[in-house]
Amino acid sequence: MPSPSRPLRRALVSGVAAALLVSAGASACSTTQPGPSSDDVSTSTGAGSGGAASTGGPAATATSESGTATTSTAPTSTTTPRPTGPVTLLGGLDIAWSVAVLPDGSALVSERNTGRVHLVPKPGSGGRSTVVGRLPITRTEGEGGLLGLAVAADFATDPTVYAYYSTDDDNRIAAVPWRDGALGEPDVIFSGIPRGRNHNGGRIAFGPDGYLYAGTGEAGDTALSQNLGSLGGKILRITRQGDPAPGNPFGGSPIWSYGHRNVQGLAWDSRKRLWASEFGQNTEDELNLITPGGNYGWPEVEGKAGEPDFIDPVAQWPTSEMSPSGIAVGPDGAVYMAALRGQSVWRVPVDADGTAGTPTRHLQGTYGRIRDIRFVAGRAWVTTSNNDGADRLISLPLADVGAR
Repeated sequence: MPSPSRPLRRALVSGVAAALLVSAGASACSTTQPGPSSDDVSTSTGAGSGGAASTGGPAATATSESGTATTSTAPTSTTTPRPTGPVTLLGGLDIAWSVAVLPDGSALVSERNTGRVHLVPKPGSGGRSTVVGRLPITRTEGEGGLLGLAVAADFATDPTVYAYYSTDDDNRIAAVPWRDGALGEPDVIFSGIPRGRNHNGGRIAFGPDGYLYAGTGEAGDTALSQNLGSLGGKILRITRQGDPAPGNPFGGSPIWSYGHRNVQGLAWDSRKRLWASEFGQNTEDELNLITPGGNYGWPEVEGKAGEPDFIDPVAQWPTSEMSPSGIAVGPDGAVYMAALRGQSVWRVPVDADGTAGTPTRHLQGTYGRIRDIRFVAGRAWVTTSNNDGADRLISLPLADVGAR
């Protein structure tokens, strides 16, 4: 069973301080493998990079090439009226992959293709967005790079940022100290997650139990998903030190569930149930309700198969309508799914018995490909993923995504 690589961790920590301050050195546009529901399949319609639908708020400036002294326009007064329409909080991004909201209302945003992490001040605070660090990613082509960010509920007393990113050899998770408004040296707590051109997973999130969950992909090797000796095609559950969490279903293994193709969305509802998004291949993308130890079928089945050995998705979509990445549970208890190829946000009402109501589609084509969604201070925040160097973090009224 793969486990966190401690010698690799020590080697990385000793040499990474300088890497936070220099460019990752590659930001080539992604390419995709065959199969319509790859992460980066299809190009943007261009809606996300300009035009009347693309802003509605203050303009934002692109990050400088050096990545060390950047700003973007933000509200300039603490008395700025609460916005009623869309507002661009941060622009000029090279794939804004993940948003981690801090206790003070500010947020960290990961930039996949460069490894940069941006700090976005609390809206209305008068602050400016800045680059606060760079993770030592290896970025060549495909879907790897700096992916998920997560902070625990006790971030105020334990200011640590957790990051999932790609290297030459693997995908890994690091704990990164947060001091004086900047990221410190990453401490690799978990390594050896399979890396491929596509299907690197990458979403991480703290559950209500205080443990860190990670969605992984099978890196294009479908056999890994059913292999309990591999970390690929799984949802993992680990401690903050990178050890398998107590109570995991397979003894000393970090695996929480398996039989996944590529998990890029994790969210819990008020009943502490874990929901996950799943990229299909040719037919069905999925929303799954996760059961510890559950087998979700890939590559034996795709979508609802009705076979007793596998857990069927709660809802599914044709790959042309979805390609789901980040998900969130809204203030109304529905699950909201960011759609890449589908260029939308989907609202999925879910019931106490774990079934889903009729999904509704919002923002179709308005901003192009949507990568992540969060609910912050009575607004919906989404990131775009149009691979045009002009991706954005946008704040929207709840009604724009169908929230009630």
